[in-house]
Amino acid sequence: MKRKPLIAGNWKMNTSTDEAVSLVKEMLAELEKSTNVEVTLCPPFISLIPLYDLVSLSSISLGAQNMHYEEKGAFTGEISALMLKPFCKYVIIGHSERRQLFGETNEIINKKLQKALEVGITPILCLGETLEHRNSGCAEKMIINQLRASLGNIRDISSMVIAYEPIWAIGTGINAGVNEVSLIMDAIRRAISDFYGQPSAERLRL
Repeated sequence: MKRKPLIAGNWKMNTSTDEAVSLVKEMLAELEKSTNVEVTLCPPFISLIPLYDLVSLSSISLGAQNMHYEEKGAFTGEISALMLKPFCKYVIIGHSERRQLFGETNEIINKKLQKALEVGITPILCLGETLEHRNSGCAEKMIINQLRASLGNIRDISSMVIAYEPIWAIGTGINAGVNEVSLIMDAIRRAISDFYGQPSAERLRL
């Protein structure tokens, strides 16, 4: 089954709104030439609305870097999926920095996935192993356990995307080899087949 690749640019905590607008204006024409792939930009929250005005009539979509699993309430500093829905097609969930720096558990990630799917935003679920797990030879087991716990009781993943990010290769200067990455991605797709059936595994963008 042919799956259109997705390239998602996570800007993290970089660029002011003016810088973001200027950057997208410079890139937009070139980005739209990428007809064989889908491109989504994930800027800081404050830039979503002005960038939406720039890209709304183009093939480029926007994604959020995070969201809360509640729709509203006393959650200082958070943003809900309903708030993001008018501007975002995607939302990144379970990024390693959220897991490590902000203590996000698989249970929290599962709640976020459920809410994103309920609201109609496509979640990009991030999975990855640490250097310790890699060196001990249990990377695949760790990632599949992470996948199972993150998905929990979610029954339909047809609109979900999974992003494999080896944590040990982020900002370390160590590159993940093609064969190594392929083995893990194959393991993830096999697990999805076990959980949801072969058709779901074949459709999944990974």
